[in-house]
Amino acid sequence: MEDVHKRVTNDQMESNWISRFSNLKDKAIPLMFIDSILPGHQRLNYTIIGDTASENDAYTPAITEPHQFQLGMVKAPPGNGPAYHTHDYIESFFVLNGEWRFYWGYDEDPGKIEGETIVGEWDLISLPPGVFRGFENASEQDAWLFSILETHQVFSGQDPIWSPQIVKQAKEHHFYSDDKGKMIKPENFSTLEKEIATKLKMGQV
Repeated sequence: MEDVHKRVTNDQMESNWISRFSNLKDKAIPLMFIDSILPGHQRLNYTIIGDTASENDAYTPAITEPHQFQLGMVKAPPGNGPAYHTHDYIESFFVLNGEWRFYWGYDEDPGKIEGETIVGEWDLISLPPGVFRGFENASEQDAWLFSILETHQVFSGQDPIWSPQIVKQAKEHHFYSDDKGKMIKPENFSTLEKEIATKLKMGQV
C-alpha cells in the first residue's frame, strides 16, 4: 500500500503552504482584467492559489503548489466591482466584510439582469457556470471578498467571458484580450497601473 503520509518541515510549510497577509497585502494587482480600467469596476485583486481567472499574465500566486481549486481576494471601494461576465466553471465568493450587491442574468446584456441580491459579512454566494454576473461593493467603505474557483487552465480561451458592451468600453481605453484570454496591454500600461493603484490605496476612486 502506498504511504500517503508526508513529512513537512516548518521551513517547507512556511515557504510552500502558508500565505500570510502581511506578505500578500502589498502584492495587489490593480489591472488584472480588461474591465479594471473602467470607472465603477476598479479594484485590487490578490492571487493566493492558481491564476483566479487573470487576463494579466504578471501574477505569482502566494502558494504555488498545485491544488484542485483556486483562491483569491478582492478589495474594492464603494460602488466598484467586476463588470458583467461569466465563466465556464463555478465561481464562489465569501464576504469578509461590508455588503456586496450581486446581479445576474441569462442574456449577455447587463441591462437585462434577471436577479440580484445583497450578500453580507460571512455570507457566501456560489455562481453556476454560464450565468452572466457582476457585483459591486454596496458599502460606504472599502470591502473585501474571498473567491473560490474550480481549477481551470489559464490562457486557453476567453476567460472571463465579458459582455460585448464591456469589451467595447474597455477597447475605448485601449484594453483588449486575445483569443487565449491574455491581456494586450497598451504602451502606457505601467503608468496607468501605478495611477490606479495609488488612487485605490488612497481612497480616491
